[in-house]
Amino acid sequence: MLQKIKKVDGVIVVILVLLMAVSIFAIYSVTHGRDKLDGFQIRMIKFYVLGFIAFLGLTFVDYRILVKYGLYAYISGVALLILVSFIGTEQNGAQGWIKFGSIGLQPAELFKLVLILFLAAVLYRKNKHKLSFWGDIVPLGLITLLPFLVVISQNDLGNALSYIVILIGLLWIGNIKFSHALIGLLVMASTATAGIMSYIHFHDDIKTFLTDINRSHWIERFDPWLVPDKATAKASYHTKNAKLAIASGGMSGEGYMEGTSVQTDRVPYTYSDSIFVQIAEEFGFVGSAAVLLLYFILIHRMILIALECRDRSGPFLIVGVVAMMLYQIFENIGAFIGLMPLTGITLPFISYGGTSLLINMASIGLVMSVKLHGQEVEEDLPKKSVYSAPAKQQM
Repeated sequence: MLQKIKKVDGVIVVILVLLMAVSIFAIYSVTHGRDKLDGFQIRMIKFYVLGFIAFLGLTFVDYRILVKYGLYAYISGVALLILVSFIGTEQNGAQGWIKFGSIGLQPAELFKLVLILFLAAVLYRKNKHKLSFWGDIVPLGLITLLPFLVVISQNDLGNALSYIVILIGLLWIGNIKFSHALIGLLVMASTATAGIMSYIHFHDDIKTFLTDINRSHWIERFDPWLVPDKATAKASYHTKNAKLAIASGGMSGEGYMEGTSVQTDRVPYTYSDSIFVQIAEEFGFVGSAAVLLLYFILIHRMILIALECRDRSGPFLIVGVVAMMLYQIFENIGAFIGLMPLTGITLPFISYGGTSLLINMASIGLVMSVKLHGQEVEEDLPKKSVYSAPAKQQM
């Protein structure tokens, strides 16, 4: 045990502690003295205590055991997502929460980690063979499509898109053929371009369609991003005020607890989804850059662990975690500077939220487990496994 403790990456632990400090002080700045929000920083401290327990717990569990049972985790995760569609409670427009008294669980967040485990297990069984299109890529796509559609039906676009990003990241290092990767990139780029152009040119028809299928809130997220001149005042209120707040922060910010916009509630959800706006306005470019530097160091350390791992499944897990983190960071910050639509995704380790924090801390624990156990002699999964690798290469 002592030898394993010595292998723990101290830099990652320090980064987590620093992000915890940023989170607690940022949440306190925008919740103190406010009805129903006062004391949220205390709750976040409690979430972090549970988060570090999850981090340490997964650190010392051999990740290869979890990979072996990835299929059962996937089945259980999908079943839980479907269950939420029937008994889940709605919060911020998304029906994706299961309430246990005052405690809420968001299975869509949990499923990100489940999906990483299962996809890593499937790719591990390929045993370095090239991925075939019909035998591997299409099945993996369908595996990801099922939870994607379930979560989309719950009006949780942000988490649903994270599943696609995780799949792309794992396919990228899963020995995909260059031709398939190139075709995939072209298809995605063409589809995205066509979708954006169609939304702009056929806005009224699409608006009517989305309203008819009870997805009118998507219009409020896409209009300020793609057609700001057609966006209603309500739809553009959040992102417009967020941009003004970020701009007013300047180089060094307006000062802690002195942000003009965030302290007067002009920006909604500054303690959760919009917490980056608080950092940018009160600490300016310097503070924002410091937070991004912490993320960069964290991701860099995770990639180094993946490169040093001798076991084949370890890098798959780490790349899945990295893809998930990068998506959340880019989507959250990009939404407030006009690069991405507002989807309600949290900023990892900083935004208020128990489920999100626990999943992110557990993910880092999984990465640390790879560091502790990935240097050991590789053990194959049981011969009679639910995962299979084709004997022949297919198209």
